[in-house]
Amino acid sequence: MGDRAGGTVLLEVVIMAQQEHHDVIIIGGGAAGLSAGLVLARAQADVLLIDAGEPRNARAAEMHGFVSRDGVMPADFMAVARREVSSYGATVLSASVRTIEPVADGSFKVTLTAGSVAFARALLVATGLTDELPLTPGVRDRWGTLVHHCPYCHGFEVLNKAIVVIGGPAREMSMKQAGLLRRFSDRVTFAANGIELTDAERHRLEAFGITVVDGAVSQLVGQMGSLDGVALADGTTIECEAAFIAPRQRPNDELLRSLGCEADPVSGLISANEFGQTSVPGVWAAGNVVTPTAQVITAAGAASASAIAINGWLLQKDLDAASARADRN
Repeated sequence: MGDRAGGTVLLEVVIMAQQEHHDVIIIGGGAAGLSAGLVLARAQADVLLIDAGEPRNARAAEMHGFVSRDGVMPADFMAVARREVSSYGATVLSASVRTIEPVADGSFKVTLTAGSVAFARALLVATGLTDELPLTPGVRDRWGTLVHHCPYCHGFEVLNKAIVVIGGPAREMSMKQAGLLRRFSDRVTFAANGIELTDAERHRLEAFGITVVDGAVSQLVGQMGSLDGVALADGTTIECEAAFIAPRQRPNDELLRSLGCEADPVSGLISANEFGQTSVPGVWAAGNVVTPTAQVITAAGAASASAIAINGWLLQKDLDAASARADRN
């Protein structure tokens, strides 16, 4: 029995030796996570960045609005950013996180779906959001190329083209899309698609030069890789070269909620201060997971601020620990 117990102890020691301990674990390797990883790695923090490889803008042909990177393919941006982060000593791991658990010493245990475990003194969650696209035939296979959601990201690319804005679950944003896109084209149609406009709302859109069409959208029309129009349930088709829709946006915040991070009672989003710090000590969040409206450049900037805050927080912990050791001696 003593041999079996000794073997168990030895096995536990070996397992602990294999477990990785880091200053910071970043979950999510989009613009936010990578920007934070770059700042922290350059500051000499031990960083592990875990990325499932499912960026929100993966379907987009190009990303825009990021000065010096305008027009770059998202995949190329990610590849360059990963190399930069890795060059400063950060570990970038292609994996998914299963669970995060607080540890008695104030650190966090991160378990991957493959079963391996890593520990961190601080966490930054930058897991983004998921666009819940309507089931309308033709939308999903054109998403990010011919069907878009952000006029600031893709409006210039449809300059002077015939555009249809399809009413979606985000009512106010759908109408705002139509108004914003009118600045890019004098051929903008708002297909209400179930949105009931007030007389005042209809008047404002039409006065601004937007054609308003009632009726439900049945499908998008055109060969694969092209868009000829938006078909309505009554059989009519609105000819167009591009379409926009405001889908329901679901933050990928399950890990933050599992840690007990407080949510804003009005928006329902996980609450984070101006530096991305949540209600749970040692846990930060940045990018679309807490700010759905953030573009690539704003998500990156927010995460950079979070990284500096995290590094300062870790410094205070180190100073406190050093002072305590000196007092004991």
